[in-house]
Amino acid sequence: MNTLVSIIVPCYNQARFLNESLQSVLNQTYTNWECIVVNDGSSDNSEEVINQWVKKDSRFKYLCKKNGGPSSARNSGIRMSSGSFILPLDADDYLSKDYLFKVVPELLNNEYLGIVSCYTKFFKGDLNNTFYDLKPKGTNWKSLMYVNQLVATSLYRKQCWEAVGGYDEKMVKGFEDWEFWLAITKQGWDYKIIDSFLFFYRKAKVSRQTESIKSYLEISREYIFKKHKELYIKDFDNCLKVLFYEINTHKSGKLKVRESFEYKLGKFLMKPYNLLKKIVSKP
Repeated sequence: MNTLVSIIVPCYNQARFLNESLQSVLNQTYTNWECIVVNDGSSDNSEEVINQWVKKDSRFKYLCKKNGGPSSARNSGIRMSSGSFILPLDADDYLSKDYLFKVVPELLNNEYLGIVSCYTKFFKGDLNNTFYDLKPKGTNWKSLMYVNQLVATSLYRKQCWEAVGGYDEKMVKGFEDWEFWLAITKQGWDYKIIDSFLFFYRKAKVSRQTESIKSYLEISREYIFKKHKELYIKDFDNCLKVLFYEINTHKSGKLKVRESFEYKLGKFLMKPYNLLKKIVSKP
């Protein structure tokens, strides 16, 4: 088991978390890795922190580029990489020391697997403060069509990245990893989930992911649906069920709000203001 793994760490103004993340790389019991840290146009002291790690261990490498977002940063790091397997790792997240030791053999022993992932613990502040366990499901593209089952930090073959042309750099608003997994699996590769908690995802109050879900989920899903429309056409009946279920759920939520005491009270309290507004606006 001596395959080189390239760990790609995009960093944009996350120097305060970077030491913990890179320490988790250094702690790996599987030692045949290189770690390419991509400074994606940071304005904090990321460069200083990265250079300290480059001096500490020759397996750490530094790439500096203009800001282009996660897809651009990952693609740039992978182009520089030498490994057969790729592992993206965000600069504020954390690997279990046995991550590579347990995950790498899965790709080595099954040529039909393109991606291997694991269970994930979400944490706030430090690793002792976990609050959610993520246990993905599925094995192929069908399980990825309507929800992303795989965290961005999943191990995959560099061959897969080459086959799909890398991460889509047009997706600057998030969900680029979801589209990437779908692009890979629709070409015939399966994925596997190891039922061990080997990855730790940091949940910030405000993060790129929370902003993406809040503001760009619908736009990103539409983009993914259109880009891979042949899959959704093939799954047309189920696709309609999913979409109409979401429409009905959204309508039910709006009705509940309108029937709530808070909504009715707010409407009552706003009556004088709305009346005054009408009077003032009259010529």
